[in-house]
Amino acid sequence: MNIRLDGKVAIVTGGGRGLGKAAAMAVADAGADVVVASRNMQNIQAVAEAIRAKGRRALAVSVDVTRPEEVDAAVEKTIKDFGRIDILVNNSGIAVVKPLIELTEEEWRGIIETNLTGIYHCTRSVGKFMIKQGKGRVINIASVDGFVGVPNLVGYCASKGGVIQFTRALAAEWARYNITVNAVAPGYFYTDMSREALDDEVMKQRLLKNIPLRRVGQPGELGPLVVYLASDESSFMTGSVIVIDGGESIR
Repeated sequence: MNIRLDGKVAIVTGGGRGLGKAAAMAVADAGADVVVASRNMQNIQAVAEAIRAKGRRALAVSVDVTRPEEVDAAVEKTIKDFGRIDILVNNSGIAVVKPLIELTEEEWRGIIETNLTGIYHCTRSVGKFMIKQGKGRVINIASVDGFVGVPNLVGYCASKGGVIQFTRALAAEWARYNITVNAVAPGYFYTDMSREALDDEVMKQRLLKNIPLRRVGQPGELGPLVVYLASDESSFMTGSVIVIDGGESIR
């Protein structure tokens, strides 16, 4: 099946690198116009230029998802320039690797505000327009760490567990508006966030022992799943959390 998103408009947060960039490029390849949002303007401008090179429209917007006024401004600009919003990919996220007793309150708040409250800000703002349209797709990037406990990642695990429950509850709430809300829960992918650990051969081998496929994912492997969830082919699917982790969480 050749799934197409022609005529659709997508916003991808954290779209300047890693899984966010992969998601932005994938929906563009499927025919969508894309607003790439992140705090790093240099990164998102490069992604937007790559999308334009594919013949799609693209807009790079500097956004801190923890600031609702910036989120609202980005959404309003999207409507002004593109006229609609069909797809929201909530990908912005951070992690701090520390024992809980060493994790400062500022670090804790930063994790929760970016990974969970940021999704609230973006989804609430976009949802106002999707409800008027009578249709929409929200795709939240969660993590397998939202299901399992990982030492030294208490804040990250808590935030991603919240993303999973946010997804399920909102799916039930917005079904009446023909808006689907689903999540993807990746395991270890080779991204900027995980590169330091995966480039350490000892650490890498330790991680691979817990992954039945004995490898980590590549960002491009996430793209087709995002495209499916963004498409009309997934119209009977909402409140789902799809794990893509090489089998890590089944052990």
